[in-house]
Amino acid sequence: MRKLENSELDRLNVEEFKQVEKTPICIVLDNVRSLNNIGSVFRTADAFLIEKIYLCGITATPPHKEIHKTALGATDSVAWEYRKGTLELLEELRAEGYTSLAVEQAENAIMLNDFMIEENNKYALIFGNEVKGVSQEVVSGSDLVLEIPQYGTKHSLNISVSVGIVVWDLWAKLKS
Repeated sequence: MRKLENSELDRLNVEEFKQVEKTPICIVLDNVRSLNNIGSVFRTADAFLIEKIYLCGITATPPHKEIHKTALGATDSVAWEYRKGTLELLEELRAEGYTSLAVEQAENAIMLNDFMIEENNKYALIFGNEVKGVSQEVVSGSDLVLEIPQYGTKHSLNISVSVGIVVWDLWAKLKS
């Protein structure tokens, strides 16, 4: 097997990306503090044609060299917007037909592997702070809570890893 060169990957350019039909998912970052994590989320959003990223609360916004370092240009392709309040944003997204899914460990959470996609639905995935997670008020204000099953000794995953797992899972379910 031969590793492919970047020129062989037939990727979209930024203008083509902006024009192509997007996956009916947006990502909401609720007070994420790590600039590297934010950049990684942009790259994942680019890879799976995510509609938009909402950067809420203390979450930093582009342009920033630390975000750029891990985003590798995805801040130019993926639509994003800053919002001060996550709860107010969720109300707006609900009015636009999104189902809000907080990714957190909570009572009555649905395990990601058990979550079933509803056809023609749009989803807002909410990921939280690296230490505190998604705030309780945002968990309470979400339509559902998804939990990533974990079986080892640690009780959490890095946010950029969590975004990759959840986005891949929902994308795969939407495409099947």
